[in-house]
Amino acid sequence: MSVSINESSLEILIADNYPIVRKGLIHLLHEEFPTSKITEAGNSQEVYEKVKGKIWDVILLDIIIPGSNGLEIMKELKTLGIKTPVLMLSTYSEEQYALRALKAGASGFLNKDSPTNEFIIAINKVVSGRKYVSESMAEKLADKAGENYSKSPHELLSDREMQVFQFIATGKTVSKIANDLSLSVNTINTYRARVLEKLCFTNNVELIRYAIDNKLV
Repeated sequence: MSVSINESSLEILIADNYPIVRKGLIHLLHEEFPTSKITEAGNSQEVYEKVKGKIWDVILLDIIIPGSNGLEIMKELKTLGIKTPVLMLSTYSEEQYALRALKAGASGFLNKDSPTNEFIIAINKVVSGRKYVSESMAEKLADKAGENYSKSPHELLSDREMQVFQFIATGKTVSKIANDLSLSVNTINTYRARVLEKLCFTNNVELIRYAIDNKLV
């Protein structure tokens, strides 16, 4: 199956807010799929515009994208009846986001630190109609399906709460987070309050310590 994919001309949409990242992905894709047609989107609105009336072979979607986030976009695409396989990309931990991405409807999740050959393997899998996660992540997901598995406190956070939590843990201010997510400062403060309550913390220092201890940043 991979041979036929490599020889075909794929229609690929790359949704990432960093132009330099998009250019890098385009370079890698053209090396493996030289006749493919690749289109770029830099924010959520562009994604929605480009999926209307257009059939794509695969969408590469970053978790962090202006105007929304990858998980919310994925859910909206599903609501719109878009059946295109989506490979979600992120610099965030695969352990923390792979399952969320799959539950949202994505066909796979790949960390941006992954080797180039793994990226190509992931593309071939999702275009072939299969799911993709790394081998190590597949083992962890299998463990989580066991009867004795209990969720960590941060796994009880919603997708948006988790995103705000990780932004705070990296030292971003509330105003910066609000700007990055195209939300109001009040909204971000509300999410922060929910995170603190769910994790039983009282301040950002405790959040940051927890994030570091659990390898969430």
